[in-house]
Amino acid sequence: MFLHLDKLLAVFDRAALMLICLFFLTRAAPFRQLLQKDDYTPAEKLTVIVIFSLFALFSTWTGINVDGSLLNVRIIAVMSGGILFGPWVGISTGIIAGLHRYLIDMHGVSSIPCLITSILAGVISGMIYQRVDKSRRWSAGILCGMLCESLTMLLIVLFARPAALGIEIVSEIALPMILGSMSIGLIVLLVQSVEGEKEAQAARQAKLALDIANKTLPLFRQVNSESLRQVCEIIRHDINADAVALTNCREILAYVGYGEEHYQTGNISLSPTTTLAITSGKIIIRNNDEAYRTRDIHSILVIPLREKGTVAGTLKIYYRRAHKITGSLKEMAVGLSQIISTQLEVSRAEQLREMANKAELRALQSKINPHFLFNALNAISSSIRMNPDTARQLVINLSRYLRYNLELSDDETIDIKKELYQVMDYIAIEQARFGDKLSVIYDIDEDIACKIPSLLIQPLVENAIVHGIQRSQGKGVVTITVRKTETCGDVHISVRDTGDGISEDVIRRVAGNEMPGNKIGLLNVHHRVRLLYGEGLCIRRLSPGTEISFTVTKDVAAKPPDQRQFSPENIT
Repeated sequence: MFLHLDKLLAVFDRAALMLICLFFLTRAAPFRQLLQKDDYTPAEKLTVIVIFSLFALFSTWTGINVDGSLLNVRIIAVMSGGILFGPWVGISTGIIAGLHRYLIDMHGVSSIPCLITSILAGVISGMIYQRVDKSRRWSAGILCGMLCESLTMLLIVLFARPAALGIEIVSEIALPMILGSMSIGLIVLLVQSVEGEKEAQAARQAKLALDIANKTLPLFRQVNSESLRQVCEIIRHDINADAVALTNCREILAYVGYGEEHYQTGNISLSPTTTLAITSGKIIIRNNDEAYRTRDIHSILVIPLREKGTVAGTLKIYYRRAHKITGSLKEMAVGLSQIISTQLEVSRAEQLREMANKAELRALQSKINPHFLFNALNAISSSIRMNPDTARQLVINLSRYLRYNLELSDDETIDIKKELYQVMDYIAIEQARFGDKLSVIYDIDEDIACKIPSLLIQPLVENAIVHGIQRSQGKGVVTITVRKTETCGDVHISVRDTGDGISEDVIRRVAGNEMPGNKIGLLNVHHRVRLLYGEGLCIRRLSPGTEISFTVTKDVAAKPPDQRQFSPENIT
C-alpha cells in the first residue's frame, strides 16, 4: 500500500510540474493569445503541437522504471492537448509520444501497449473536443484518461512474456497511473479558466465600448471640430490612452492628448501610416515604432472608419510605451470604431435631412413672400385714393409680415402669439383683397402659452383661403381655433374653412408623404409636426369645407417669455 502511495505521489509530482508549466505559459501574452483564438494558422497549430509533445516526451524521459516498464504521465499530456485544442493537437501529440515511447524501448514489455494507447488517447481527446460540451470536458477527460490507462494495463498483461511479468508490472503501476489521470481534469479546468477570463474581458471591453458610445452619442448630433475633440477626449480618458485622433481621408479632424501642440495649426496632413490604413482599408498596428510627428509615441493603432462600406476616415489611438496595443484593446477599438462609423453615418443622414427640411422651408418662404407682396401691393394701390387709412394699415401689416419672415431662423421656436400676430397680418392683407367674401373667426384661449416652430399655422390658413374660400362660390368663413385640452394641458390648433372641401386624393398623398400638387406648404407642415409631436396633420373633409388640425404636446411646448394678454385687437 505504501509502495502504491509513493508511486501515486510520483505521478502527481510530474502532473503538478506540467500544471505549473502550463500556468506560467497562460501568463505569457503569446500563449494567452493562442488560448483566446478560435481559428489557428498552421504555424500556431505547429506551436501548440510542439508544446504538448514536449510535455509528453518529458513525461517519458522522467518516468520511473518498474520492471522494464515506465511509470509516467504521458497520457495526461496527450489528452490535455487534444481536449483543449482539438484533434489536430491530440492525434499529432499522441503519434509523436507513442512513437518516441516505442523507439526508446522497442523490445520492452510495455512499448507496443504504450504506442497503441498514446495514439488512441489522442483520437479520443479530439472526439471529446468535438462532441462534448465545454463545461463537461474536464470530467470526460478524467473518465477517458482512466479508461486509456486501464487499457494500457490490459495490453501489458496480454503482450507480456511471461504473463506473470505483465501481472507483476500492472499490480505496481496500475493504481497510480489510473488515479493520476485525474490531473487531466485539473489541467483542462486551469486552461478553461483563462478562456473564461477571455469571455469576461470581452464583456468588459464590450461594456467599455458601449459606455463610450453612450457618452459620445450626443456629440454626433452636430459634428464639428469641437464635438470631435470632445469625442477624442472621452475615448482617451476611458481607455487610458496617451492620445487619440480622428481623421477623414484628407486631414486630421481632431487630436487630443500627448503631442497635441503639433496639431494646432489646422488642416494637418495625414501620416503615411494613416494613408496606408485608408488606402488598404485594413487595421494598422505599430507596437514598436515612432509616431510621424511625435517621436515619444511608440504604440499606434489605426482603424479605418467606414460610411456605406467605404473608408471615410480613421480612429487613431496612441501610447508612449511600446507594445501597448494588445489583442483585447484591438478588439475593443474595432467595436468602438464600428459604433463611431454608424454614429457618423446617422449624423450625416440627419444633417442631410435637416438641410432638406431647411431648403424646403426656405422654398416655402420664398414662395409666400412674392405672392403676398404682389397681392398686397394691388390691395394697397386700390385703397390709396378711396380709403387712405385702410391703405396705411395695409402697409403696416405688410411691413410686419415681411419683417417676420426675414427675421426667421430655420430652426427657431417662437411664442405662439407671435405666430398668430403674423397670421393676422396675413389675413388683413387677404381680407383687403377679398372684401366681404372672406370672414375670419378667432377661437383662441386668451391665456394660451407655448412655443412652436415658425410657419406652422400660416400655411394652413393660406391653404384654407386660397384653396378653399377663393375657389368657392359666395362668401366663406375661416375659423382658427387654438385651445388647451382639458385633460393633459396640450394645445390643440385647427384651421377650418367653408370652401368646396379638400379632395380625398390630397388627403391620401399627404398621409403617404407624397407631394400633393402645388401644396408644398401643407406637406412641409405635416412633416414638421410629425417630427416634433409624433403625429402629423389630421385632415378632415367636412360638408361643407375642410378642417386641418394638430396638437402641440405638453412635453414639447414651452412657456413663452411674452405674457401679454392676447386678443385679435392687438394686431391692429
